[in-house]
Amino acid sequence: MVKLTIVGRVCDGLPLAQGQRYVNEKNDNFSSYKQQGEFILEEISRGTLPLSTMTISVDQHCFNYMVENGVCFITLCDSSYPIKLAFHYLQDLQREFEKFDMTLLEKITKPYSFVRFDGIISSTRRQYIDTRTQANLSKLSANRRQELDIVTEHISEIFERRRRTEMLEMMMEAPRNVSPVWGSKSLEVIALKWTPISIILMVAAVLLWTRDVYWLPLSM
Repeated sequence: MVKLTIVGRVCDGLPLAQGQRYVNEKNDNFSSYKQQGEFILEEISRGTLPLSTMTISVDQHCFNYMVENGVCFITLCDSSYPIKLAFHYLQDLQREFEKFDMTLLEKITKPYSFVRFDGIISSTRRQYIDTRTQANLSKLSANRRQELDIVTEHISEIFERRRRTEMLEMMMEAPRNVSPVWGSKSLEVIALKWTPISIILMVAAVLLWTRDVYWLPLSM
């Protein structure tokens, strides 16, 4: 069953459209899955996930996504739903999406504001609810021997990789440890006050020393 669909822009990770929500079980956490879908879109935008196709496992479900012409199409399905059929669904959405003027879509600034595509997502999704229809069985049987070459990963691995990246960035951006004494404003004031005096005393000492070295033998 196709439960969630998100269409987003890759360049900035902005979600443009979503299909009608599907919740069939009381324990289905739609908000959590939606946040995870948006997280996946963000990671694709950051360049940490492939700009092609991928399947990401989560609980008893999996996210499937494909990227075409700078647009990402993501769907959440039951883990038992045929992956091949899920990508047929995404390909149908991609073909419908390309019928729109891309220059207008580039001007969208608010999340999920491309509501015109929400209806297309819902109507396309209805065609893929029943996997046993003649149309869907034909899609599954076509090129049956051809295996889908799709990278698969669990979402926990992606979360962990993001956490490590953020920790590394924080370590690189953190200022060097400075002693609270040497880094204090009061010490800076003292240094500005006494540095000129110290220089004068050092110059006077050098002059006295040179006088003793050169003038003392002459006096003898």
